[in-house]
Amino acid sequence: MHFGTGNIFRAFPAVLCQTLLNQGLTETGIVCCEGYDEEIITRCMRPFDNLSLIVTLCANEKMEKELVASVTESLALSTDEDRVREIFKTPSLQMVSFTITEKGYSLRGADRELLPAIRNDLERGPEHCTMFLPRLVSYCLTRGKTCGKPLALVSMDNCSHNGEKLKLAVFEILDAWKEKGYLEEGAYEYVQNHISFPWSMIDKITPRPHESVQRALEADGWEDMAPFVTSKNTYIAPFVNAEKPQYLVIEDDFPNGRPCLEKAGVMFTSRETVNAVEKMKVCTCLNPLHTSLAVFGCLLGYQSIAAEMKDEDLVGLTEKMSAHEGLPVVVDPGIIDPRAFLQEVLKERFPNPFIPDTPQRIATDTSQKLSIRFGEDIKLHLARGTAHSLVLMPLVFAGWLRYLKGVDDQGNAFACSSDPLLNKLQPGMQAIAEGAVVSAEDLEPTLSDLRIWGADLQAAGLKERVVQYFNEFNAGPGAVRQTLHKYVTACYPNEPS
Repeated sequence: MHFGTGNIFRAFPAVLCQTLLNQGLTETGIVCCEGYDEEIITRCMRPFDNLSLIVTLCANEKMEKELVASVTESLALSTDEDRVREIFKTPSLQMVSFTITEKGYSLRGADRELLPAIRNDLERGPEHCTMFLPRLVSYCLTRGKTCGKPLALVSMDNCSHNGEKLKLAVFEILDAWKEKGYLEEGAYEYVQNHISFPWSMIDKITPRPHESVQRALEADGWEDMAPFVTSKNTYIAPFVNAEKPQYLVIEDDFPNGRPCLEKAGVMFTSRETVNAVEKMKVCTCLNPLHTSLAVFGCLLGYQSIAAEMKDEDLVGLTEKMSAHEGLPVVVDPGIIDPRAFLQEVLKERFPNPFIPDTPQRIATDTSQKLSIRFGEDIKLHLARGTAHSLVLMPLVFAGWLRYLKGVDDQGNAFACSSDPLLNKLQPGMQAIAEGAVVSAEDLEPTLSDLRIWGADLQAAGLKERVVQYFNEFNAGPGAVRQTLHKYVTACYPNEPS
């Protein structure tokens, strides 16, 4: 069973299952359930008999099309909860997987207080839940009470230590219910001893469905392919457009057995190796480069990641930052070579002109991403005594502060992508006049917020550098381009060609 029915699910886990079906290696499909944006189910899955068209956009301009029929049921949590609970009672259920985004595992808001709806669920107990995570725990308790079989809860979301995040949320709910006397004897021990939370690393770019792909499909005779935006602002379509490269590495911890997904290309390994792969990708070889392109792409007026990879300054930024500030501290997982992975990202994946991905999409929730995508490597540089020599990572930080003004390099206003800290941070940045010179004190407490940066900028010797770069970016129209070119060109001049 899988929760979260967006593009990544349909283009990756559902395709993996289809591969096993095609090879005769399984006889069962996937039951998917949506607990957030149920229009995906009612408008995108059920009208098409739960079929999805996956369009792989290759760099050679070819479109590879695959009709995926591995989804056997599509459920909406608000109306099909009884069916979900029945599935959890089934002894043969081996794994429940999730692509619900990192925010889906949060019980608390930006202020670290319990969300009101979560607090209500914790007060009312497992029989009266309204929110997804408490409901999930309730389903697990039902399984323990009925069949008692083990189960693996597998997060496939693109976030650090995803299995740990899910486990912590589950046990915070359990602890609250246990304290209030809601749990029957043995219920807590069942989850503690029979539910596993494997870690995973997933990597596949599945951008919003693009009208150019829709037009190409309709020219080939496919009907009713138009993308739409749901009331919850999900960009979706009956098709999914995606890149070809994909990676899924999962900790092999399945107490009730598992499908033979290794036959479809999934790598099963230890938790330590999953963590190493995730660090390699998220902290060094992909995600920080994506965020860098997102920030400067918005400031420089780009609408495509691929178009940015034709910009010498932005290519220089990603190549030099990864080579000189990332790879020296990269975690080598052993099962994937970091340098080969990085070259695929920079030379094949980001420049692919047929992947309609945008810096605006990637800029979403940047305040929640910087601490992992940059902070972890900065902490490693701190331990080595080399943090003070970093040039391009702090340049990206300053670029993000400049981005928060919501004004591009030509002086035109733009809407910043959604971010939980936008309302808190943006007014202060917008109050800084163009051409004003600010000090570190003027940018406090933002510069000292470890939750944003993930590392102590003062201890790293980077706080004043970030302020200096910001002042240069803020000098006036054209200053972002001028400053970016200046530092990218000047740093690391003796690198090999």
